Amino acid sequence: MAETTGIAGAPTRRVVVAGVGAAGLAAALAACGDSNDSSGAYNSAAPQQSGAATGGQESGNGGAQPLAKTSDIPVGGGTVFADKKVVVCQPTAGQFKAFSAICTHQGCAVKDVANGTINCPCHGSKFNVTDGSVAAGPATQPLPAATVTVQGDSITLA
Repeated sequence: MAETTGIAGAPTRRVVVAGVGAAGLAAALAACGDSNDSSGAYNSAAPQQSGAATGGQESGNGGAQPLAKTSDIPVGGGTVFADKKVVVCQPTAGQFKAFSAICTHQGCAVKDVANGTINCPCHGSKFNVTDGSVAAGPATQPLPAATVTVQGDSITLA
């Protein structure tokens, strides 16, 4: 039987080091998980509803806090709301679209919207602001649509 205690019942250095190593390995494995299941298919917890904004229509947002003002979203561009895991775009004046802010390649958060694309910093995937489709890989799947409502000058995540 291996020695597990040293002087006066205290654990040996070997036992302490092994315990710390096991805890560190468990933490590292938990942090390294990705959003792909074993089949390689994309599996995101991000919003999966389809559709664009309902421009100017009340759809009963249930008192949800506004995400942004319409003036905050540039025409031809968009804004990433990392805390909500959504990106809201305005492809043409008055038309608002929302998509998951989680890249379908390996689950990184997209960083910005520029030159008509939603851009992922991890591996360079780009998605079209008009429909979330892939503009440049390595991603092969579009960003899932999210639903926002527009009432007056407020945009709310549905």
